[in-house]
Amino acid sequence: MTSVLIGSVLSALSTGLGAIPILFLQHVTHRWRDMLLAFTAGIMMSAALMSLIPEALLNGHFYQMAIGLILGVATLTTLEKNIPHIDIEQTNKNVHIEEKALLVIVALTLHNIPEGLSVGVSYASTASETGNLVAIAIGFQNAPEGFLVALFLANQRINKYWALIIATLTGAVEIVAGLVGFFLTAYIDWLIPYGLSFAAGAMLFIIYKELIPESHGDGNERYATYAFILGLLFMIAIINYFG
Repeated sequence: MTSVLIGSVLSALSTGLGAIPILFLQHVTHRWRDMLLAFTAGIMMSAALMSLIPEALLNGHFYQMAIGLILGVATLTTLEKNIPHIDIEQTNKNVHIEEKALLVIVALTLHNIPEGLSVGVSYASTASETGNLVAIAIGFQNAPEGFLVALFLANQRINKYWALIIATLTGAVEIVAGLVGFFLTAYIDWLIPYGLSFAAGAMLFIIYKELIPESHGDGNERYATYAFILGLLFMIAIINYFG
């Protein structure tokens, strides 16, 4: 219980930690933005393929893993279709500043729920280190996300300090989601393989649908590829030495 709470809090607060540079920076280059996104994609890929899916197979059967993974993808697909999604770089849409900022805040908060569930479910598995690894992966994904969202809010004439606070609060929902995911799978054993693979499916959807395409949209594909590989190696090293 203590571990899942600490892991959920740290992964959630990383959104706010990542947003802190907004207090000092006015602009981040496309190249660095794309490299940050690709680096976190590499981290999440390693966590999904080398930790979550193998652990799901150890706790269940292939069909359970496949069902859970598909449910994770389906859940994220449903969220994306029904939640207004405005790319943080798009400023020419016919949406009022206040409405646009609100839509981004709501969308980010709701999209953070599956990430919180991923952390909680991972702590309920038989291998306790799986939860720590997933919390690290989600935390690294949240940090640049928090910075980019805070930068967007600041560009919408929202006070920098309020932008930092809002970015932090959008990650706080992961704490509640983490506890829900933990209790569901910890007390209903047969849900564990489904939960682990659900988390993997959600992460893979984020990687392929959001992080990789966004990191390849500004002509920095080569640098993004290098960053993706570095993210893979970084997480593999963590799994190898601490997993």
